[in-house]
Amino acid sequence: MAKPEDFLPLKTNWFHILLSLAGEEQHGYGIMQEVFERSGGKLRLWPATLYGTVKRLIDAELIEESDERPAPELDDARRRYYRLTRLGRRVLDAETARLKELVRIVQTKRRLETAR
Repeated sequence: MAKPEDFLPLKTNWFHILLSLAGEEQHGYGIMQEVFERSGGKLRLWPATLYGTVKRLIDAELIEESDERPAPELDDARRRYYRLTRLGRRVLDAETARLKELVRIVQTKRRLETAR
């Protein structure tokens, strides 16, 4: 069985897709919109990139397609909804901890520089 550390550091697209699914299940277009908005327009996942990455995340067992659907009047039958797996959540948590540690190191170095 894969360990979260086996996936670190996460590729940028992987991180943003996992982060988009951390709060709730989403369909591909919703993921694309959230990533674009969260990044202030700096990161755009085009459909080919998004769905290629989604396929790799499914193959890695970090996300899965959801069977649950919104109410029919709020849904489009063509949409596929995705959610984090337990492993995907653990990988996202491990990457978040790794990034926090890097930020801590940078802040410590800056404090040392200004203390000189």
